[in-house]
Amino acid sequence: MFKSLFSKYLTTFTVILVVCITAIILAVSSRVSVDSYNIQKDSMNVAAGSAGIIIENYLEINGYDKIHGAFSEGVGLQNVLDYVAQKTEADIFIFDTEGLLVGSNNNDYLNTERRLSQTALSTILSSEENYSIGTIDGFFETNRMNDYHVAYANDDPFIVLISMSNYSSVVFTRDITIVVITVALWMFLAAMVSLYVISRRTTDPLSEIISAAKSYSKGRFDTKIEYAGQDEVAELAVAINDMAASLEHIEEVRNSFLGNVSHDLRTPMTTISGFVDGILDGTIPPEKHEKYLNIISQEVKRLSRLVNTLLEVSRLESGSNLKMTDFNLSETARTVLISFESKISKKNIDIQFETGEDDIYVNADKDAIHRIIFNLMDNAVKFTPERGNISILVSTVADGRKKRKARFVIRNTGEGIPKEELPYVFERFYKTDRSRGLDKSGTGLGLYIAQTSLRNHGEEIHVDSVKGEYTEFSFTLPTALVEPVPRRFA
Repeated sequence: MFKSLFSKYLTTFTVILVVCITAIILAVSSRVSVDSYNIQKDSMNVAAGSAGIIIENYLEINGYDKIHGAFSEGVGLQNVLDYVAQKTEADIFIFDTEGLLVGSNNNDYLNTERRLSQTALSTILSSEENYSIGTIDGFFETNRMNDYHVAYANDDPFIVLISMSNYSSVVFTRDITIVVITVALWMFLAAMVSLYVISRRTTDPLSEIISAAKSYSKGRFDTKIEYAGQDEVAELAVAINDMAASLEHIEEVRNSFLGNVSHDLRTPMTTISGFVDGILDGTIPPEKHEKYLNIISQEVKRLSRLVNTLLEVSRLESGSNLKMTDFNLSETARTVLISFESKISKKNIDIQFETGEDDIYVNADKDAIHRIIFNLMDNAVKFTPERGNISILVSTVADGRKKRKARFVIRNTGEGIPKEELPYVFERFYKTDRSRGLDKSGTGLGLYIAQTSLRNHGEEIHVDSVKGEYTEFSFTLPTALVEPVPRRFA
């Protein structure tokens, strides 16, 4: 039924507005009706009392003993009745103590003798309540709003009755209701226009987002979503544009991954296949078999290293449990450094190793950290030129929460990494040496493994480099609750 957000918004808002407007109309109409009733009641009560006092004073001043004489003479009081009737917009009736109508502003009731019934007369004379709605026991043909007042002419009581049709109250209430409905309809129209504008500002970008998402599903990540403003829809558009850029980059990485894996697998396999075929078909003489078998062995080991590395990446990405232990980070760094002694000596690299007077202990997976430090040192030695420098620092630093962490830093001189490539050095199979002139044996997975492993520890690895000057990698680890062992010097 509701196939679009606009139809849902329209239906929801319409129902809410109709319910609210209906409630407002009923509340206002009810309130106006009650207030109108009370106002008319008070007005009629005051008019009846005032008319009674005026008539009493008139009779006393003009010397009339009874009410009949004042009205039979036709002098003065008729004007009083007409004035009171005009001000109250009602009819005024004067009855004697027997219930006989003796005066009124409405001549239609004076043409014939009219009386109150004995029941009505008794009720009026004995009742404390001077207001009622009805026909006064048949005196009127229809229900009217009535208010009466008992006055006296020389101890002779007479009744002043103010009566009006409740039509005026109905008309007043109707007029107010019409005004409320008119205002409500204008409000409804304004709300619908606002709803249309607002919903379009929401649904139009969403339609564009849907179109872009369909393009992304087909592999076209160059589609960008145009947006304006700073609301949630604009934030969604920004997020999807960023996602598209990330997907585009991931696609590039995927293609690069396939190319790198294909290259790293195809090259040794081609070499192995060629040498094996040469040995089998006699192209390679027997006296050279040992030489080429050694080459085949090296290529097989290279393939084995690649497969093992891919398995290691898979294990890390699956979030395998870490074997957390307390160990000496300083000693681990020294051990790894010693394993590169021959390569360092061959390139005459100057080494600066600093770890302070105390060994630094950490709580982490020892094998994983050993592998990370090994990969970082391997890269440093590999890309440091002849007679270059490598500095290694193991220290502790504050982490901003009144705690200290162990920090490992390794810096090497050399070509460095271009600034625009720094964000990508931790991606799988990423190599700054795209020609593989310097890095013939690497898989391009060492830094990715280091970052993944440290993230499994809840830590991060950072890189800093200046092209043509240096490259520096650093990471932190939580320190262990182990007393530091003082360094002993001979």
